[in-house]
Amino acid sequence: MLKTLQGFKDFIMRGNVVDLAVGIVIGAAFTALVTAFTTSFIEPLIKMPGGGIGDESGFWEIGGQRFLWARFLNAMITFVLTAAVLYFFVVLPMNKLAQRRKEGKEPEPQAPSEEVRLLTDIRDALRGQSDVLREQSDVLKEKAPPPADPAQATAAELARAAAEIARGSTREPGPARE
Repeated sequence: MLKTLQGFKDFIMRGNVVDLAVGIVIGAAFTALVTAFTTSFIEPLIKMPGGGIGDESGFWEIGGQRFLWARFLNAMITFVLTAAVLYFFVVLPMNKLAQRRKEGKEPEPQAPSEEVRLLTDIRDALRGQSDVLREQSDVLKEKAPPPADPAQATAAELARAAAEIARGSTREPGPARE
């Protein structure tokens, strides 16, 4: 159960999921803003040709049923305005960026920050220490006598031997063992 909750937390905290959630919230707020604009300013303009005032305009009545054409037209304008803003301010710039990346014209990245340079120095220092430790380990391995019987070799010795073979070790093979 705890592992499942940890997996869910990792999923939620991923950068792209959080960005998506923020985008959805901002998109909903923007849609509400456009809806308020069209309801307050555009819908009254749409209802003017229909005659009447307030709720008595912007509809056709046929057979006792009201067809709210002004409300539908207002919703359509809201959709078009929202889609246009998203296209011109999100989709179009992203497409241009993708095209620039495809053509290789993306601007050069800025010089790494001080934190990145410091982390790089730490990484290089740790690599240097691991090289020294590896050399010391190789010296100690050479001083240790090989087991008389290969069946007595430990898993670590077998792993080291396999790693040497994989690296193409130039060490002279030891005496043949039976």
